[in-house]
Amino acid sequence: MTAPVTVLDRLLEISDLFQRDLAREFAGSSLTVARTRVLWDLAHEGPSTQHALATRLEVSPRNITGLVDALEAAGYVTREPHPGDRRAFLVSLTPSAAELMREMQRDHAELSDVLLGAVAPSDREALLRGIDAIAERLHDLVSAAEAGRTAARSAGADR
Repeated sequence: MTAPVTVLDRLLEISDLFQRDLAREFAGSSLTVARTRVLWDLAHEGPSTQHALATRLEVSPRNITGLVDALEAAGYVTREPHPGDRRAFLVSLTPSAAELMREMQRDHAELSDVLLGAVAPSDREALLRGIDAIAERLHDLVSAAEAGRTAARSAGADR
């Protein structure tokens, strides 16, 4: 007997398909999913300190340093002294990376339209509300689990 396909099964399948598509898209380039997240963030937020990037992307300062180093070496970002904090540097997209991100945003919008086109127009609003609700619930569950893990570590350290 085959188990019924659940919503989680379909979401995991979609996640896997996106990961495979990204891997195919980045093949032969110096971009990875993590590096692209940095570029995407800079495209949306503008020049940022590494500390701000690490905070927004929820990675360690050491991790963001490695990502920015690799992006700088590949010509995607520059580091400039921060005008208001001589201890900090601003990370900015290079002009070619800014153009790449505009292309990615256009591709992103086109793919969204193509995917949504698979849904009957009368169902689209409900689908979008459902996806938003699922994303919000998953965010809450992950946040609660992370808070519980942090509390458990703190309790263990207090012993």
